[in-house]
Amino acid sequence: MDEQHRCDWCVGDELYESYHDAEWGVPQTDTQALFERLILEGMQAGLSWITVLRKRERMQAQFFNFDIQRLARADEENIQAWLQDAGLIRHQGKLKAMVSNAQLTVAHEDFSTWLWQFAPTEVRHYKNLTQVPSETSESVAMSKALKKVGYKFVGPTICYAFMQSVGMVNDHIQSCWRFEPCEQLRKTVG
Repeated sequence: MDEQHRCDWCVGDELYESYHDAEWGVPQTDTQALFERLILEGMQAGLSWITVLRKRERMQAQFFNFDIQRLARADEENIQAWLQDAGLIRHQGKLKAMVSNAQLTVAHEDFSTWLWQFAPTEVRHYKNLTQVPSETSESVAMSKALKKVGYKFVGPTICYAFMQSVGMVNDHIQSCWRFEPCEQLRKTVG
């Protein structure tokens, strides 16, 4: 049986391929899932995405499965314990940002709808990875809105990677077997 063509960035690593095939670009509107992805994208700053994926299971276990309410109540003792855990991304600024971002998300009336307002309506068709931008006017607007209310580790590039991850944009290359299924799913959101 012929192997399906994937976006080049994930080819050759089973964890990457699994993430690409099952999650990346699939529209997500659940607040809990959106929060987790936003935090994971922020955790990536300065690191490779594969590092985040390899530590994701441990992060889920230690960060209360990214439960927003529980993370919003985390304190300095939690942060100090997380800084000692080699299975996590041990960056004090990122850990503190996760807690404060959770507090802001708890206070937000409709986090999902608020974030999805930044999703572009047009479909972008890319033939190769070199055409895919690292940020867009929409990710710049999302970043500004998040920062304005106090979110951290939400720059335009992080916001664009988040938008790709949660299917706000479909940046699978056209020849990828996931392009059309993700596009069809994206049409059902809203």
